[in-house]
Amino acid sequence: MRIIFFGTPEFAVASLQALVEAKMEVVAVVTAPDKPAGRGQQMQSSPVKVYAASCGIPVLQPVKLKDPAFLEELATYKADLQIIVAFRMLPEAVWSMPPMGTFNLHASLLPQYRGAAPIHWAVINGETETGITTFFLQHEIDTGDLLFQEKEAISATDTTGELYERLMNKGGALVVKTAKAIESGDIHPTPQQELVELKSAPKLDRSTGEIHWTRNGQDIVNLVRGMHPFPGAHTVFQGKNCKLIAVEFHPETIPDLGVGIWDTDKKSFLRVGCGDGYINILEWQMEGKKRLKIDEFLRGYNFNF
Repeated sequence: MRIIFFGTPEFAVASLQALVEAKMEVVAVVTAPDKPAGRGQQMQSSPVKVYAASCGIPVLQPVKLKDPAFLEELATYKADLQIIVAFRMLPEAVWSMPPMGTFNLHASLLPQYRGAAPIHWAVINGETETGITTFFLQHEIDTGDLLFQEKEAISATDTTGELYERLMNKGGALVVKTAKAIESGDIHPTPQQELVELKSAPKLDRSTGEIHWTRNGQDIVNLVRGMHPFPGAHTVFQGKNCKLIAVEFHPETIPDLGVGIWDTDKKSFLRVGCGDGYINILEWQMEGKKRLKIDEFLRGYNFNF
């Protein structure tokens, strides 16, 4: 079975590596074009391209997926199956090309958390369970028939980064399992149930990570967990932007510590009132400074209150 793999970030590398190590025939990889990155704006290849090149797998980097030249080149590989992991939306001319179809790995238990950031939103929303899903592509994004799913527990302290690592590695095994099942014909695609209450996972932007201290404390903790390590939850402290890395919630009322009011002993704690108690800052990063535990920060900061 000839496979073409589509993917770009580190999350996709685990699946490509699992296919290679399972001795499956990956005849080509499609990934994003190289782009300038870093202070020197040097051209940088995607993690998937770097891994594919190390294995000697041909790499295609189309700017436009509907480009006739790209479609013609893709067809020359005569793929039986295409596999998508963390790649942009495909046009039908691409996903309908192979005779065995095109399947995608998604980091949620579909139909919940369709969209670009399923891991982040599961943590932000305080879920205790998520998972991974493989499904055949069709016209509407993340709506195709389900192939396999595996569950993954979310602990009360998990960050997006920690959950990302576990789902990335689990996803590699599920991709291989799905590919082998398709090859043997042992699959039973199941239409997704359109639940009354579907939670979405839209793309994140800076406003997503803004802390509103009127919110309940547990919601704030979940937002900080869900936005770590990227793109980060943030607030303004004495006129400076601060990225919150770790916080804890105390459901207690302290006199004079109202919503959005800051308090510190200038030695061991920095806290701020929220909707139903207060938040202790444990670790953060002030703009232009390095990441610090709060006691380290307090020892070197000149307060104006």
